[in-house]
Amino acid sequence: MDSAIEVQSCSRCRSDSIVHQPYSGQHLCGKHLSSSIRKRTSKELRIQLELPKDATRLDGTPFRILVAISGGKDSAVLLSMMSEIIGRRRDVELIAVCVDEGINGYRAPSMEFARELAKSLGVRFETMAYEEMGYERMDKVVQMIPSIGQRHTEANGLMPCSYCGVFRRQSLNTMAERLDADVMALGHNLDDMAQSVLMNLQKGEVERSVRLAPHTQSPIEGIVPRIVPLRWVPEQEIHAFAIYSGLPIHHGDCPHARGAMRQQSRALVANLESQTPGARHGLLHSLDQIRDLHRHANPDSKQQVNNCTICGEITSRDICQSCTMRKWLSEDT
Repeated sequence: MDSAIEVQSCSRCRSDSIVHQPYSGQHLCGKHLSSSIRKRTSKELRIQLELPKDATRLDGTPFRILVAISGGKDSAVLLSMMSEIIGRRRDVELIAVCVDEGINGYRAPSMEFARELAKSLGVRFETMAYEEMGYERMDKVVQMIPSIGQRHTEANGLMPCSYCGVFRRQSLNTMAERLDADVMALGHNLDDMAQSVLMNLQKGEVERSVRLAPHTQSPIEGIVPRIVPLRWVPEQEIHAFAIYSGLPIHHGDCPHARGAMRQQSRALVANLESQTPGARHGLLHSLDQIRDLHRHANPDSKQQVNNCTICGEITSRDICQSCTMRKWLSEDT
């Protein structure tokens, strides 16, 4: 006997809901979900990005914001929201940037979705491949990881994401410098932020937590400040909005991501949230409180960094992790 699936009505109107917020108890239809996400994104943009009425730079060019996109749902929603909220301002220029890590069957199709979205919004689109940075394609890096781990104790146990994260961050830094950006927007959602907080707490890395984006109120010398306008929006809601809005998004997962610590934290955060709705918000609120306490305890301190003795990029060590990994790879070729 077939049983009909009951669809809940939106808590704000009579339309069918497309998402449930256990932490608020609300069911939202597509229209009211869109409104809710836009409201939260606008609020965070006001907090993280204090734009004057005329943000034009001294040389007469518009204030330049890079939006890091990948073709996935989070960055697609980020770009569409930022385009809708501030994209029409003549004193602000949005540039969508995409890094090609060199992952066969994954990056090429996702990059096409990113390009399509940027074109549909009238946003300039720029790309950079790992090869341009002097790195190997990630597919090749993955093959080299076992032998690198055998030769270097520091590399033993590192997963592909460890390499890719470092290379991607350096590539984005280089793009920001080349394109003379003032700010870079990242598509981290509430789940991403909660996972990062949990991972850092697990390892006792309070300073690392303090350095998480947004950076506009505590800039790190040497890099373009990051903002994360979607940081209070759960992943499920972003996905529902992307589907509802018909955004061009790639649904595949990176084939090299299995086994990464991020995946373990993802499961832990999801379990916490299912048992205690609002746990993700609690973790992020904790981060903000830790950041405030750290700022008040160190009112005159800036986020200190060194410059890599090889490439000059900022680092907490003498030689940055990017150059260290590049050296490991060169020994294996």
